[in-house]
Amino acid sequence: MKRFRLSLILILALVTGCCAAASAAQAAPLKKWRAVYVEGGGYTDYQQILAATAQGLAKLGLIEHGDVPIPTDADDTRPMWDWLAEHAGGERIEFLKDGYYSAGWDEKRRAENKKALLRRIRERGDVDMIFAYGTWAGLDMATDEHSVPVFSMSVTDAVQAGIVKSVEDSGLDHVHAQLEPARYKRQITGFHDIFKFKKLGVPYEDTPEGRSDVALASIEEAAQELGIELVRCTTTLNVQADQSFANLRQCLATLARTSDAIYITTNSGVQWNRMKELLQPIIEAGVPSFSQSGIEETKLGVLMSLAQSSFGSEGTFGAESVAKVMAGARPRDVGQVFESPLGLAINLKMAMLIGWNPPLEILAAVDAIYQDIKNAGE
Repeated sequence: MKRFRLSLILILALVTGCCAAASAAQAAPLKKWRAVYVEGGGYTDYQQILAATAQGLAKLGLIEHGDVPIPTDADDTRPMWDWLAEHAGGERIEFLKDGYYSAGWDEKRRAENKKALLRRIRERGDVDMIFAYGTWAGLDMATDEHSVPVFSMSVTDAVQAGIVKSVEDSGLDHVHAQLEPARYKRQITGFHDIFKFKKLGVPYEDTPEGRSDVALASIEEAAQELGIELVRCTTTLNVQADQSFANLRQCLATLARTSDAIYITTNSGVQWNRMKELLQPIIEAGVPSFSQSGIEETKLGVLMSLAQSSFGSEGTFGAESVAKVMAGARPRDVGQVFESPLGLAINLKMAMLIGWNPPLEILAAVDAIYQDIKNAGE
């Protein structure tokens, strides 16, 4: 009998201990992830995707407030990161106030930022995730020199850039990139279906990063399949804002004289607060234009683009990828491919200024129509 009572006491103790341990585990707070931001320099796309990602994180309940204000008079992301550090709230993600690293399109500062962040990870260990925006940041952070989860965003072609190994595999356990492999061939094919151009003007920086920034391999492949000639204007674009803008505008002026149509690529020279000035050579030459970046540039005056729900699809995808990693998945195991909604956006004011009257069948297929050419914030 005593043995039975002793056994019963032991069983009760074990059960009570297990229950207490389970209760303690349930009561333990979830890990709060400390985030930093890295970019090569200011760019309007980075602003839009950062804002969309914050909204996605808020919808998933990972932060409390995601409606971060976007500056209208500059392409600077610093005010946005500061706002997130102060106002995002929640118990799951902390945007570190001192975790903002921008090189300002300066190679020396780029190297210094990488060195400083790697030293911080090694010595302080206070970084749990890295948002790497653009090709420079993606290349610098997608490295085996650390093991902090990296989310490479706003890169035109992360595979061509060498940030990730392939569409299916990032190549490193702690690295994840956003990829939409078919987007740019789809854009050029749709543009060509409408205008049947023989010569397509393409501005880009002729460096490894510059070529990957615009997905040049996809552009060349599309041109070969369509039997069109690429008229190239190579210039320096990963530089300070004023110089980048001036270089791109000169390229557009040249291409407007030598091409049948212009594919305005994703680059730091496209500054939304100066769109009227940027597009003037295209208007004067009466040449159709297509935005590689998307609908936001068509709102401001570029003739057309593939319509997306702003940058919402990229932001949602990015936020969902972050959530999966926070739930325990390796970044490498999270799918990298997403697809934007298909559709066409047209700026009718630009159409009128270049003397193009869109056929009814084109207008019937358009998802978004804009009526003005303006600078951001007007």
